[in-house]
Amino acid sequence: MPQSYSTLHVTVADGVAEIVLDNPPVNVISAMLMKDLTSVLGELRDDSSVKVIVFSSANPEFFLAHVDMHILDDEDLFNELVAATPRGVNVFQAVGELLRNQPQPIIVKLAGKARGGGAEFVAAADMVFAATETAGLGQIESLMGIVPAGGGTQYLLERVGRNRALEIVLTGDLYDATTAAAYGWVNRAVPAAELDKFVARVARNIAGLADNVALRAKEILAPARPLEGYEREQTAWAGLIADPIALALMGRALEHGAQTPEGEADLEQLMRSVTR
Repeated sequence: MPQSYSTLHVTVADGVAEIVLDNPPVNVISAMLMKDLTSVLGELRDDSSVKVIVFSSANPEFFLAHVDMHILDDEDLFNELVAATPRGVNVFQAVGELLRNQPQPIIVKLAGKARGGGAEFVAAADMVFAATETAGLGQIESLMGIVPAGGGTQYLLERVGRNRALEIVLTGDLYDATTAAAYGWVNRAVPAAELDKFVARVARNIAGLADNVALRAKEILAPARPLEGYEREQTAWAGLIADPIALALMGRALEHGAQTPEGEADLEQLMRSVTR
């Protein structure tokens, strides 16, 4: 049985590992959440009883908000994560690599919003089922004066194509589940009232397959590892993140309610308001 974690709740039953993300108030991607994800996926990697992994959120409004704008406040832990990052990727891209290279298929049950690094997490998963009425996805980084740096640009190229990837990255808009499904960003939109039952059925059916079928299928359909794309992404992000404009935008966003439930409800409008 998996150990206890600060930002996750983990249960394993009948071949399905359910991981509930729980980092109040809005599930930002903090250094501790990244550490917990690394630990739990490492623990499950060699657990032969686990056939499929399902991620969901303890907060119905927010799956993963985005990377914590205060992530460097815990400098020691962040530096620990950086030191353990595999060659060829940055610390944020390493999270997506964890999901994409986990032996077990990974399903995201998306009931609420996922932006920035949260949207990258969703796109790194193997399958995503989103609540039609309540789910939302957005790469909001352009409104912060930066670009995605957690693999998102490469995942979008793979999932939706270059033209739609440019649209998503440059508009910074929040996309509803129906549009995201039409674009190929998620597998399908499912009525919110049916989402739990639908995902449980998919996970149960995968877990019920003959031993190793799910693992072999993920091996055969292995995702690309676009190291040149990751490097381009990192270089572009690094050139923008230290710019006083980006730092000022994020500072003003925090002053106006970013990373609070009220501010994150319409983060796109909040960010556009602080750029004026």
